[in-house]
Amino acid sequence: MNNLIADIDIISGEEAKATDYRTSADENTGKTRKLYIESYGCAMNFADSEVVAAIMKDGGFDTTSDFYKADVIFLNTCSIREKAELTVRKRLTDFQRAKKAKPGMTIGVLGCMAERLKDKFLEEEKLVDIVVGPDAYRDLPNLISSAEDGQKGVNTFLSREETYADISPVRLNSNGVTAFVSIMRGCDNMCSFCVVPFTRGRERSRDPHSIVEEARDLFSKGFKEVTLLGQNVDSYKWSPEENNKARLNKKEKEVSTVINFANLLEMVAQVNPALRVRFSTSHPKDITDEVLYTIKKYDNICKYIHLPAQSGNSRVLEMMNRTYSREWYLERVSKIKAILGEECGISSDFITGFCSETEEEHQDTLSLMDIVKFDFSYMFYYSERPGTLAAKKYPDDISMEVKKQRLSEVIKKQSETSLLRNKLDLGKEQIILVEGESKKSASDYKGRNSANKVVIVPAGNYTKGDYLKVKITDCTPATLFGEVIEINPELS
Repeated sequence: MNNLIADIDIISGEEAKATDYRTSADENTGKTRKLYIESYGCAMNFADSEVVAAIMKDGGFDTTSDFYKADVIFLNTCSIREKAELTVRKRLTDFQRAKKAKPGMTIGVLGCMAERLKDKFLEEEKLVDIVVGPDAYRDLPNLISSAEDGQKGVNTFLSREETYADISPVRLNSNGVTAFVSIMRGCDNMCSFCVVPFTRGRERSRDPHSIVEEARDLFSKGFKEVTLLGQNVDSYKWSPEENNKARLNKKEKEVSTVINFANLLEMVAQVNPALRVRFSTSHPKDITDEVLYTIKKYDNICKYIHLPAQSGNSRVLEMMNRTYSREWYLERVSKIKAILGEECGISSDFITGFCSETEEEHQDTLSLMDIVKFDFSYMFYYSERPGTLAAKKYPDDISMEVKKQRLSEVIKKQSETSLLRNKLDLGKEQIILVEGESKKSASDYKGRNSANKVVIVPAGNYTKGDYLKVKITDCTPATLFGEVIEINPELS
């Protein structure tokens, strides 16, 4: 699960899923047809929508922010939680009303829901014209053409090779400062609660040279921060002989060179010292000391790691098929703090009320939170997803009342800890990258520090994309407040 969102700080997972979407912006380059994209879920979905926009732009489409003006509407979907599916169905009903006013309109569902719900969307409920999975976006122009001729189209084929490495994404609703860069696709982890391996396929790593070139191009266009994306970035692995396989099958002597995630991080960091580098998501079983020392080596690699725990109890973790124990997780956190220092930001994911979880095991999650002291977390109660290993093997036997009560306790614990962690920043000087005006007031600007915390400062003689040295003066559980000391200080 990948939940890096550029504009909001999330404490409650339910709030995250209610807010977590983006739409295409207005673009007018003279093309006669209009595309509207609405994206839900994780940062991987947002990055995919930018690939789709590039493919459609080559096919003669500009984007629009008003779906009533669109010739083609795409809904890029998320299957992680039941609430997301309910939201998608409601939006498809809205789009159908627009189609009645414009009968030639084509409506499509993209992404993670495509494979599982294609028959319902196409045939039973007749809500869409085309359904396309995450590895079939190159086929969109053909499917649209067929739909316009009255033939509904489906392509949910999962590839072992597709990485879209040759496509330059069209940045949708971009702030012009931060951007996502996809470095790999798919997931091999098979966590029992998760649908991603079934909806996004096996792991494939993208050519590192194309990643570096994309980062270099973004920096030349004024972007100051890139986030390297993958379901499990730590398992990134590439060689010229097997140029997009995450798991190399050739014998070591048959492979001339191997680029792992630590190597890739260093390559991107070397694009320019003024280009910040973030990444998400790390898996506790895979994050290496080599990665941590690479982060330490470069000032422009942000000192922040999203390290989903999911539970603080080893038995529950085993049922989740997370392949690590409570002790392993705590050892990795201890190593992060030893190498990168206590100021390194660490965030997590938690699921409460997983199958057969006892009250004592829930208390283990709360005690893990006490030990680690996460800066923030994304928290949810367990929602059984059809087709997952958990749905096949384990009864969903924790009542909704208990799930929600445990979630409430986890959220309360995280809110208290976030405030304590933020108070440690009071009086300190930090470098932030300005992302734009604060949502609450045009007289304030917002930026982020290296630890991925939002910092609000008064508006002044600077603009988005500037680095500021600030002194932290106040805080809430979700936000830091500061005063500006220096504009565009010299970066190491």
